Amino acid sequence: MLGLPSIPASSLRPRDQRRGAVLTLAFLAAVAAGACTGCWDREDGAAAAAVIADAPAPSAPRGPGTADRDAVARAAAEAAAEGKSGKSAAQDVVSRSGDRWGTVYDQGEYAAFSEGLDGHWTGVGVWAARGPGGAIEVEKVQPDSPAARAGLRAGDRLVSVDGHAVTGLAVTDVVTLLRGEAGTPVVLNLSRDGADLTETVRREQLRSEPVTVRQLGGGVTVIKVASFTRGAGELVRSAVRAAPAGGGVVLDLRGNPGGLVGEAVTAASAFLDGGLVATYDVRGDQRALYAAPGGDTTRPLVALVDGGTMSAAELLTGALQDRGRAVAVGSRTFGKGSVQMPTELPDGSVAELTVGTYRTPAGRSLDGGGITPDVPAGERAEERAVTVLGGLGVGP
Repeated sequence: MLGLPSIPASSLRPRDQRRGAVLTLAFLAAVAAGACTGCWDREDGAAAAAVIADAPAPSAPRGPGTADRDAVARAAAEAAAEGKSGKSAAQDVVSRSGDRWGTVYDQGEYAAFSEGLDGHWTGVGVWAARGPGGAIEVEKVQPDSPAARAGLRAGDRLVSVDGHAVTGLAVTDVVTLLRGEAGTPVVLNLSRDGADLTETVRREQLRSEPVTVRQLGGGVTVIKVASFTRGAGELVRSAVRAAPAGGGVVLDLRGNPGGLVGEAVTAASAFLDGGLVATYDVRGDQRALYAAPGGDTTRPLVALVDGGTMSAAELLTGALQDRGRAVAVGSRTFGKGSVQMPTELPDGSVAELTVGTYRTPAGRSLDGGGITPDVPAGERAEERAVTVLGGLGVGP
């Protein structure tokens, strides 16, 4: 979401960086294009009974497709000393390294992402993506947002923001233009079906609802988790506790791009009575994540997934599938299973560099391959999920 730092950036606030290592399990392409990536938060991880250790020494081995953080920091420092952009120099080193998920964010982008992981942000309320020729296109408009009230629609092309042309810019740079103080105006020039439009909207403090619940007939509860922002895991647990006795649950993770890993572990704890959720390594140092005890281990459960299920959402699905707790229905997930760690650079920007991978309880690496559902399903996947629950004894 433009103005919502949810697609990328790391999960930590700057104060968390100073306290020690925090892991990030995702970073898609640009802050605020509408997806929270999977990341570590020390407090959330502890609450989820996750094992979190400090970063290994800089001399720890570096695997293929990863950037050397010392080289990245050195490039940023040299550029800053010459009056150039430390972020750009660091990004050049990361790009040359072959680190697919490594990236660099300036202070504003990083702070914006932290805000988004709390479920609120300042913006106008549109999701956007790069289109053909570098065009910035509106993918989705948040209901009751400034953009929605101004009549913006999915498919609109964003031409400029306050007079700054945006075609060819990275989504992160567009987000920087759109962000600002709540109540301040921003002029958007758009193109729709060949016609030019100009709309002036005022930025607002916006909020997302990461978990929504619907009741279907036959005792089926659908718990939709849009992203694992802070508090989402406990919302899942509350929804499970409130579900009708004897009923089943469809845990809808379709289009969930990830979020805080601790929140995903808390969500797993709603369905597991302790035990392993995932293992991961950081430069060869092996660690593990465990569910809290006391979850509902008997309620029939289907995890609904698709190609937009990513990172922390895949970690949760893999745990429930491997431990025989859920039937996965839908299509193959995205396949984001690598670990990134934030490093603050001399100019205050933050580099997210790949340092390892995570695995499901059965030892499967999801990076690049994703999760294959137990029951394939396409457009009518929710109906198929309900049918599967019927086979598990839910319904009349």
